[in-house]
Amino acid sequence: MIKEIKPGVFTVGAVHWDRRLFDELIPLPDGTSYNAYLIKGKDKNVLIDTVDPDKEDELFSNLKMIGVDKIDYIISNHAEQDHSGTLPKLLSLHPEAKIITNSKCKDFLSELLLLPDEKFHVVNDGESFSIGNKTFEFILAPWVHWPETMLTYLKEDKILFSCDMFGSHMATSETFVTDEARVYESAKRYYAEIMMPFRSNIQGHMEKIGKLKIDIIAPSHGPVYDRPEFICNAYRDWISDDVKNIVVLPYVSMHHSTKKMVDHLIDALAGRGIVVKPFNLTVTDIGQLAISIVDAATIVLATPTVLTGPHPSAVYAAYLVNALKPKTRFLSVIGSFGWGGRTVDIISEILKNVKAEMLDPVIIKGYPKEDDFKTLDALAERIMKKHKEMKIL
Repeated sequence: MIKEIKPGVFTVGAVHWDRRLFDELIPLPDGTSYNAYLIKGKDKNVLIDTVDPDKEDELFSNLKMIGVDKIDYIISNHAEQDHSGTLPKLLSLHPEAKIITNSKCKDFLSELLLLPDEKFHVVNDGESFSIGNKTFEFILAPWVHWPETMLTYLKEDKILFSCDMFGSHMATSETFVTDEARVYESAKRYYAEIMMPFRSNIQGHMEKIGKLKIDIIAPSHGPVYDRPEFICNAYRDWISDDVKNIVVLPYVSMHHSTKKMVDHLIDALAGRGIVVKPFNLTVTDIGQLAISIVDAATIVLATPTVLTGPHPSAVYAAYLVNALKPKTRFLSVIGSFGWGGRTVDIISEILKNVKAEMLDPVIIKGYPKEDDFKTLDALAERIMKKHKEMKIL
């Protein structure tokens, strides 16, 4: 879709309305977009990123509609194929073009797309590149969310091309953000699923870009921000160390024993003024679960025992939490067993990347009894006290 976002700066990427899964892993309930940007200088044309190969025809059609018959430079901010996959065909159509990127990204592009060394112009952090009336400054931003990610700042127009940072998997015909509430939820989902493991890295990158004068943030997915403080403020909240008075409660239950415990704990926590977000793991959208743990103070995982360990769905949830590394402060496990097992030990081992205090688990035999409910009440009381000590309740 084509839109001139500032004089001589055009969106030329593609919207993938009906894509529903990314990386064969991440649900896309709202589709996505692959944002590419064309900058027309006095004498040179620069393309920032390309699109997923499935949508290459839309990119070429957009360039043709603008009347571009020559691409001089292609800035590659990120080597992942939804950004770079059209490079080989683009270079075959524009053999004069050079790829501008950093050294690590060059290595990735060479390996993933088999591109020759002579097609590259390598830049370093803080380096500038001019095409006369347009100056591009390059900001290396490793681990957002790959190790070679780069941001590009168009100095004269005060546009930050932020790559995956500030992105959202959201298909829309609107170039700029109009519905901030909808975009906030989509961007938070994107952050939770993709960016959260690199929270500490992003803190440093936010400091770097905070020194720039930015009128527009143009990400690689989702709409463009013409009020950049909206998404910058959201990111500052998400990457901060602050947590909220929330308990996330992913659960699975086979014969109702664990579910009965979950229902009781929900009431016990809610009665103590704590927001509870339960997720039935047999039907849960993992994106919604990921969003919920961005700023939750506590996660309690509930599972029955299968043979000698946790239910596979609970194992997956624990693996997901461990991979995303949220800023959660407290963890616990509740559940039931028939004859024995190592559920708590196994889950604790899976969650070793999460720097949180493990509260005493509640693992019962068979169907919960009166004393078991009292133990769940004690866990709720402990969580309440922990939240009060943090002054979030």
